[in-house]
This record gives sequence, C-alpha cells and structure tokens, in this order.
Amino acid sequence: MPIHLVQRGHNRDLLRGNPMTDWTAGYVTEIDYTHGYYAELNPLRAQLALAAAGFAAPAGFAACCELGFGQGLSVNIHAAAGGAQWFATDFNPAQAGFAQWLAAASGARAALFDEAFADFCARTDLPDFDYIGLHGIWSWISDENRAVIANFVRRKLKVGGVLYVSYNCQPGWAAFVPLRDLLVEHHARLTAAGRGVVPRIDESLAFAERLFATSPLYARANPQVPERLKKIGEQNRHYLAHEYFNRDWHPMSVARMAEWLAPAKLQFAASAHLLDAVDAVNLTAEQQALLQEIPDPVFRQLVRDFCVNQQFRRDYWVKGARRLTPLTQAEALRAVRLVLVQPRGDVALKVTGALGEATLTEAVYAPILDALADHKPKTLGELEQALAPKVNFGQLVQAALVLTGAGVTQPAQDKAAASNAQPTTKRLDTALMNHARGSNDIAFLASPVTGGGLPVNRFEQLFLLAKAQGKANPPDWAAFAWQLLAAQGQRLVKEGKALETAEENLAELTAQAESFAQKRLPLLRALMVA
Repeated sequence: MPIHLVQRGHNRDLLRGNPMTDWTAGYVTEIDYTHGYYAELNPLRAQLALAAAGFAAPAGFAACCELGFGQGLSVNIHAAAGGAQWFATDFNPAQAGFAQWLAAASGARAALFDEAFADFCARTDLPDFDYIGLHGIWSWISDENRAVIANFVRRKLKVGGVLYVSYNCQPGWAAFVPLRDLLVEHHARLTAAGRGVVPRIDESLAFAERLFATSPLYARANPQVPERLKKIGEQNRHYLAHEYFNRDWHPMSVARMAEWLAPAKLQFAASAHLLDAVDAVNLTAEQQALLQEIPDPVFRQLVRDFCVNQQFRRDYWVKGARRLTPLTQAEALRAVRLVLVQPRGDVALKVTGALGEATLTEAVYAPILDALADHKPKTLGELEQALAPKVNFGQLVQAALVLTGAGVTQPAQDKAAASNAQPTTKRLDTALMNHARGSNDIAFLASPVTGGGLPVNRFEQLFLLAKAQGKANPPDWAAFAWQLLAAQGQRLVKEGKALETAEENLAELTAQAESFAQKRLPLLRALMVA
C-alpha cells in the first residue's frame, strides 16, 4: 500500500495590489508553487511527436528557452541531462532563487533570470532558439503579456524551430467558467485577507458547496460541475491558488491560439500529449470519419476538441513547418530511440484515452516490452528488425506513441550525449537527494539517458543517498532514512494511519528499501541515475 508523509506548507496572504505598481501583475506569488516536472518540455519528446505527424524536427537543439519556469525543476533537469544551453525566466524571485541554486549545484549551462516577460524578452544578449517552451503560463497571463511572448517567438525562434505551449481551452472549460468566477469573487469580497490564502480558498470552496446544496438551476443544467467541484476540493491548495485564483484566467480555443501565433509565422504541428495521436482510444469511428473530411488542420483540431471535450491542450507549433515525404518520415521514425522507464513486470497492458480505458493487444505490446526489458535504448528501426514479422512498423510506431504517452517509455539520447550529460546530472541529482532529507516536495531525478526526469519519490532518493554514502544494504538504507525522519519529528502514514512507534516506521522503511533494491534500483542503474 502507498506510504507517505504529510507535509504542511505555510499559509500566506494573497496580494491583489494596484496593477500599475504591483510587480505580480495579478499572479499569485504569496504561496509557493508546486515543484512539478513536465516531460512535454523535453525537446527530445518533440522529435517523436513531429515525426509521427509527418513534420521535420530541428537537426538539433543547441539553444532552448523556457518562459515561466516556476520552481525551475524542469529547466534544470533538461539543462543538466540534455546537450542544449538553456535560457529561462520566472518573475518570482523566490522561485528564481531556488532554480538558480539548482543550476549552480549542477554546473549545467543554464542562464536563469527573475525578470518579467517584457524585460526578459527585450534582452539583447539572447541567442536565436531552436526550441521555446511555456507550460502552464499562457492561460494565466494578460493579453499584454501574451503579445510580448508572441512577438518574442516571432523574433527569436529559428526557422524550423519548435514552440511548445500548454493552455486551458474550450470547450472543456465552458461549463466551469462561471463557477471559477464565483470562487474568485467570493475569495476577493467575502474572505479576510489577513487569514492567508489556504483558509480563504477553503472558505470559497465551502461556500460553493453550500450553493450547490440548494440545487441551483446552473448545477442542474451542468450536472458535471458539482462533481468537478468535489475533485477540486481534493487537490493541493498551493496548486489551486495558482490554477484558479489569479487575476487572469483565460481558456481559449485552438483557433484563437492560432490567431495569436499567426504573426510569428507558426503552424500547428502535433500534440505533445502523445496519446492524442492515437485515434482508436480517443474517437469513435464516426468522429474519425468526420475529422478526415476536414482539410484545415486548425479547424480539424477545433472539431476534435468538441469530440473529446478538451479542456487542456499541450501543443507543438513550428515556424516554417516542413512536411516529410513518406520515405523521410519513415527514416525519421526509425531513428527515434526509446527506453523502458518502468520495471517490465509493472507495466499493465491498459491505457486511458478520451473514450475510457482500453486494453492493449498483448500479441503486439508484449514483444515490444520484452525487447525493451533490459532498459537499454533501442531505435524503432532496431526494434522493427528484432520483432519482424510479429510486429509490423505501423504497429510499432503506434505502440511508441501509446507507451510514451502513458509514461512507460521515454525517448532516449545516443550514448555519446548520455555520457556527456552524466557529470551534470550526477551533481544535480546529488543536490536533489540532499534536498529530500528535509522535504518531500520534489519527486524526480535527472537521467542522462532520457535527457529528462524520472519519477523517484522521497524515500527512494534517501535510499540512493544512503547508498552513495557507502551504506551497502537495504536495512542500512532504511535506518539512514528513519534517522532523518525521526530527527524532524516525522512519521510514515500507511492506509491513512500514522505509524507511531520507531519499530513500525523502521519495519515499513525496510520493506520499502527491499522492494526498491529488487525492482527500482536495477532500472535506475540502467538509466544512469544510480
């Protein structure tokens, strides 16, 4: 069963100052943002998505940029694990300070700033970029900032370069917009500022629940909204503060996004959520037939969003997109490297798309997973030769999209690139593991094999740290972890109940360490993390 620690954050006030003088520009800054890692920001992922969609990717990613990096975990992992030089900004100085600390620890080529978009985008010392990424930014900023970003992309993205952008979209958010407005107005008008953000969010959610208990016609006309409110109430309050309680919150359609990016000469290329490319798990036969009749790619995406009730898009756009011929597309796909990032025995032959859960064909997927079970990167061309005639190339490409979209596999670098990245990823991972001694807010480490991040929870990081310090076996790793937890007055929680005695805590940690040694450690060794 899952074992975890409950960490309590600080409740801080939300400032809604004069927009003429408030440097926050209406964005929540008085409560810490989550330390998330977002694989879609990894440029390697774009190569698979673009090749599958029939577009040429840049020949390489030498210079990359991230706008609005939050706590900076993604940009630091990609700078340490990949071969590119990264430039990035986040206007929150506390977040930028943490990100700069990580960059200094790794020694990676990352120039990280705490500048607002208008200031950063006006810098004269930035190179032209092969790749620019924005995750969780576009929907939460003003039109003025969107214009600054669009102009920056127009000027600084190379021809053939890739823009990754994620955003809340219509029609999936259409029914929820009035409820979001209600929550924000209650928060602003009826809660006491001095109480801190988290209690005020709780009060606003409680009021909405009281409203729905009266069976308003809005809830009857939109029966899915009360259930969404219930799910929101279960989410991390730090996440909710940034997701819903900023001054700016603007879901838009993919067609409006295309209008914003047209002056930058960008063309929609592919979804960064790779499962979106697999129609069988997302669209009915009738919907697929309708979409195939639509020649315009943006309008086709707009109609598709209605089919799946899309509420969050993760897209790649290309400046001067170049279509591949069938021959060059097949060559590009055969050159893609994949590596299995889960223990083979843990992979379930199921995947969830817009149509619900689907069972993967064992005759196709089992041989592919078996071929990747040693956790060594292999190109799709190598897999094609090894698996013929059991699996054909079309099945292999679809499986690559499905497995990578589900987080079972990841694109991988070649051996030379992985070897070059290993020193910086080791330094970064050491800093993250030391951070884990006192915090459970970061659950990822960097892999030079994937050029990106891997899920590694706090206990696993502590076991790796103990191993790095010369402790040879799982009981010693567990003792090391328990010593740190006990000194901070922390206890494990299992099945919703805190384990009170030292013996109970140590026994659970030992069991975790034994399982880690058998299943996860071989995987992390193969991926050059351990």
